[in-house]
Amino acid sequence: MSVKVRIPAPLRKLTENKTEIEANGKTVQELIENLEKKFPGMKDRLCDETGKIRRFINIYVNEQDIRFLENENTKLKDGDEVSIIPAIAGGRKDSAFLK
Repeated sequence: MSVKVRIPAPLRKLTENKTEIEANGKTVQELIENLEKKFPGMKDRLCDETGKIRRFINIYVNEQDIRFLENENTKLKDGDEVSIIPAIAGGRKDSAFLK
């Protein structure tokens, strides 16, 4: 099963500057694990030390915020579109995402 993943600018150095990539996963969590295999360092930027998606990272599946679905357990199907969107705000920057 293949889904299209939109990559934000701060993560493109991990994906050879690609703005979109194809990846596999039955759930968002599995997708993140597979992204980590293809693009080492991706999971550290998306997830905290417990494996939960960082609070300033928004992930959308087909334009629906996964926080209003099943979070990391949101199911994916062939052809879905996943967008990774870092929250933009003033003040302290989270160094894990910007590495």
